[in-house]
Amino acid sequence: MEGRSIFMIEQNLLPFQFQVFEAKDYLQTCYAIKTMIVRGAGAIGAAAGFAMAQAFLKSSDEKFIQKAKADIEATRPTARNLFYAIERVFSAGLISKENAVSEAQKIADEDAVASQAIGDFGNELIKPGFKIETHCNAGWLAFVDYGTALSPIYKAHNSGKDIFVWVDETRPRSQGARLTAWELQNEGVPHKILPDTAGAWLMSQGKVDMMIVGADRIAANGDTANKIGTFEKAIVAKTFGVPFYVAAPTSTFDLDCKSGSEIIIEERSDEEVLYQTGPDENGDMRTIRVASPGSSAINPAFDVTPTEYITGIITEKGVVKASKESIGRLFR
Repeated sequence: MEGRSIFMIEQNLLPFQFQVFEAKDYLQTCYAIKTMIVRGAGAIGAAAGFAMAQAFLKSSDEKFIQKAKADIEATRPTARNLFYAIERVFSAGLISKENAVSEAQKIADEDAVASQAIGDFGNELIKPGFKIETHCNAGWLAFVDYGTALSPIYKAHNSGKDIFVWVDETRPRSQGARLTAWELQNEGVPHKILPDTAGAWLMSQGKVDMMIVGADRIAANGDTANKIGTFEKAIVAKTFGVPFYVAAPTSTFDLDCKSGSEIIIEERSDEEVLYQTGPDENGDMRTIRVASPGSSAINPAFDVTPTEYITGIITEKGVVKASKESIGRLFR
């Protein structure tokens, strides 16, 4: 954050173009969150915290602040980190606008530290030669730095372990094919992009040693909301005895949410399913329809994986079981 502006990577253009988006006020930051210019649990949380600080910098009027808070909360309803950050910065801003800015920066810094610790604990689960499958993107693009699901992979790779990553496409927005693959390529991690429908076949061939995914909200009992398609992967992983891990900081846990049935699932525009965007032969970004004209689509952004399909949750405090008792001890 510089002055009143927030600068973030325009993730909708990756991996074809690298641009930085400047949000000059909280409404522009809301736009960035809603349109997925910025995405990923930790990055959404950090952006939301800074958006709340931007609102306090603009006005101390109570009605304005309450409206700003509601506007930011409405951007991505499933993401727990968003509400976590808003609540902290809102409370700090009631003291002073300087406190709001300081708290927003503190949340961002904590996110990076937690992600690094998740990498350390997750790396202990990865053996040399492991073939790891991911779903969606939970790397440094999705957090302030390091990431969650990719953080252990980076640690393992940098420590000299001979690992390989299967990158789920993660349609309809293809965060795996566009973002995770781009990150891994830049980090020099061996990988291949995997069609979303090929995971079961790959596991049946014994070519996956473990799965690591991120999370957008974890209920008090361990039920986990993550990018749509995660639940299917968890079912397949359990069928073939593949360990299935969720990586997330404690800020992603929602202890007021008793189970996954209480998690609000964001439903996005069907245009994300019906259209695809990419560069033409001149490098200009174009959007084209890839589905039958006249047809509509359903587009839930997340699904919920029940606790019985989760081997463990990798947090910045260690690896815990996906159960109410273990999560309770984690927070005690």
